[in-house]
Amino acid sequence: MAAPVRATQNFVAHMGFCRRHPALAGLEIAWRWLFGIPLLLVIWQQVTRVAAETPPDSVGLDKLVLTNPWLSSHLLANAAEVYSPAATDVMRWLLPVGIVVWSVLSGLGRTVILARMARQTDGSGAGFLKRIPAVILLQLVWAVAFVGVMRLWLGTVAWDAHEHLIGATGAAEPDLEGFLVWLILISLALYVIWAAVSWVLTVAPVVLLWERRSLLNAVGRSFRLGREFSSKLAEINLVMQIVRIALLVLALVFSSAPLPFSDQLGTDSLRYLYVLIAILWLVASDYFHVVRLKSFVELWRMYGADIL
Repeated sequence: MAAPVRATQNFVAHMGFCRRHPALAGLEIAWRWLFGIPLLLVIWQQVTRVAAETPPDSVGLDKLVLTNPWLSSHLLANAAEVYSPAATDVMRWLLPVGIVVWSVLSGLGRTVILARMARQTDGSGAGFLKRIPAVILLQLVWAVAFVGVMRLWLGTVAWDAHEHLIGATGAAEPDLEGFLVWLILISLALYVIWAAVSWVLTVAPVVLLWERRSLLNAVGRSFRLGREFSSKLAEINLVMQIVRIALLVLALVFSSAPLPFSDQLGTDSLRYLYVLIAILWLVASDYFHVVRLKSFVELWRMYGADIL
């Protein structure tokens, strides 16, 4: 076996591989947008319907003042309470349907990407497409786990809001600073924990396809890859999350840079610019998902194949 290397040591080389094979990123963008665009349209339709039944002005949202966070926090809390039943009714059917559709499209897309990647790397990949149903089920497990983490995040945020905003009835004003501090800590903690453990489900399709394992066998094997191999997969996953934060920060910087020139550019130009920045952020994020897959595949070839 070659001398030990850091998991991120070849990250730039993997970026170069994905740049030389743009079809891989194109496939990732295609299946994600094939899911995301219709989902956004459905959400917009439901939001429009609920807003027509209960106009935002009727719950005080027209009185929001950005310079008065205390008033705005109470108005948003009251609006959330009013809209909560309608939002819950929509989520009861939209969430299960969304999970299933996402799992099917992501399982199909990921299998095709990994098959092409295998052929371009070492000429393997024969029979990968026959395993699409198993990969779809793996993606379904990932989606359910992700929804569980998001449910935990919403629960902790609700506790935070109750402790510092809604439940602060004896105070002169809500503790907005305390709410934001806990919100940041909770969000970062869950983000890091998810990044540190979710690689198990992300690498499972690689194990299933390259080792020709069954669904349950692949998941079990992903938990037993050895300390050295597992640490490198976790390192790549953590770096990926840092890259996503960096992309978000860059998008925010590019979005705020034109604000001093808003009078010269006009509102419509700024709106188009924001749409363009959002599209570029999504494309970059999808590209780095492919880079992570390439890193996982190369790490398996370096470590996983030797511990079969």
